[in-house]
Amino acid sequence: MKLHELEKNVGATHRKKRVGNGSGSGLGKTCGRGQKGQKARSGGSVNPVFEGGQLPLYRRLPKRGFSNYLFKKEYAIINLSDLNIFDNGTVVTPALLKEKGIIKKQLSGVKVLGDGKLEKNLTIQAHKFSTTALEKIKESGSKAEVI
Repeated sequence: MKLHELEKNVGATHRKKRVGNGSGSGLGKTCGRGQKGQKARSGGSVNPVFEGGQLPLYRRLPKRGFSNYLFKKEYAIINLSDLNIFDNGTVVTPALLKEKGIIKKQLSGVKVLGDGKLEKNLTIQAHKFSTTALEKIKESGSKAEVI
């Protein structure tokens, strides 16, 4: 058997159903949609989960599981490059950062990220430090203190 010898099985293909005309399909006038109503209109269909106004199944079932959303911690983030505005020997605290306008809100604390280069010798007090930030702080001769 070769590719050009292949044929479809008898009855495997059907002619397209032509509705709404006198083609002898038996589906003229309302085209098998019934009379009036939302489903008879063009573009009219009902949401698959809609139960006719009855309280839907997904609302009848009890809620399960636990969400940590209410208890998540969000940190105010600063980069090392933001700390170059301070003079050498300054103790950088979250209150000082807020006063200078580097952070707007303290949220659950301040986290220092290692983006940029620290060119000053500072003592940085924050709630969290990334590993790259700690490496770069040590490199520049500064100190990192976890509050």
